[in-house]
Amino acid sequence: MNFTLGFKPPAAGSSGPGASSGVTMENLEKQLICPVCLELFSKPVVILPCQHNLCRKCANDIFQSANPLWQSRGSSSIVASGGRFRCPSCRHEVVLDRHGVFGLQRNLLVENIIDIYRQQESSRLVNMKPEQQQQLMCDEHEEEKINIYCLSCQTPTCSMCKVFGQHKDCDVAPLSSVYMRQKTELSDGIAMLVASNDHIQAVISQMEEICRTVEDNGQRQREHLANHFDNLVSILEERKQELVGVITKEQDDKLKHMRSLIRRHGDHLEGAVTLVESAIQSMEEPHMSLFLQSARVILEKMAATARASNIERPELGYESMSHFIVDTDDLADMLRNIDFCSSVGDDEDDLEETGEESEFDFSSRY
Repeated sequence: MNFTLGFKPPAAGSSGPGASSGVTMENLEKQLICPVCLELFSKPVVILPCQHNLCRKCANDIFQSANPLWQSRGSSSIVASGGRFRCPSCRHEVVLDRHGVFGLQRNLLVENIIDIYRQQESSRLVNMKPEQQQQLMCDEHEEEKINIYCLSCQTPTCSMCKVFGQHKDCDVAPLSSVYMRQKTELSDGIAMLVASNDHIQAVISQMEEICRTVEDNGQRQREHLANHFDNLVSILEERKQELVGVITKEQDDKLKHMRSLIRRHGDHLEGAVTLVESAIQSMEEPHMSLFLQSARVILEKMAATARASNIERPELGYESMSHFIVDTDDLADMLRNIDFCSSVGDDEDDLEETGEESEFDFSSRY
């Protein structure tokens, strides 16, 4: 069904009770504009060391341009040591570590202010007087306003269509009541999706910390192993390389698995953030009928996103590499068969009880 506009909003310089409120909101909006994309800051907002704010995407674009050789987040290869770029507001040089822009602190205060601003703007548009709003007119009955909602056809319509037109046998409800009900439902959906996104972001951060711990533990165990083998003669060299390879393989397997999870959840998070942005834009729609047409589609997408947000996590202790332990106190003829042992103390007790030499087996646990 098509609609036509019957009225226009008041001019920019018009006076009235809402004029000063509009000016205040306009001044606030100017303070919430990103200096790069010239749009409202998009979540998450990062705060630079010089105290200026940028959208994370804008900051990452500047950082990538200034550091073209720096490898992007989520790459399965080794990440570069860091990089630097200049703040677009004050030209202050920002130095980042190996985590790049994702190591910057989020400005939750600015994000909350933006959420409040969007809610206030939406509320202001809803509370505008009828003469200040654009009124949609029925395309089939040009003199009739769109004032009811057909529940059977799920479309806004006018009273004449209900009495004489194609919706005369349909169930209808006041347009305002359906508008408020679906707006409340969409608002609740946004809140739930935002909370879910924050939860996913926390899980991703935890997984990134696990990756760093796996790398640190792997490096520590390799150094420990190398110190033992460096004190032995050439008979140990070939075996040493094999054991180093075992540690490296497990580390690479764990990192590959973790980074795969991070990429998967990151893709889900980006899609959810985009859906939130679309929902917020829909919340700003002042026309009830147009809002209802887009809200239903967004709510369906939110439901699908919620069903797909099952978060897979590593088990407790997944990052541990402490089971790679060697015992170098045994006789030289045992060195050719030496392997990682799960517990040095337990193996020594077994030797004392049995009086026999035992072969150390590799034990891998997740």
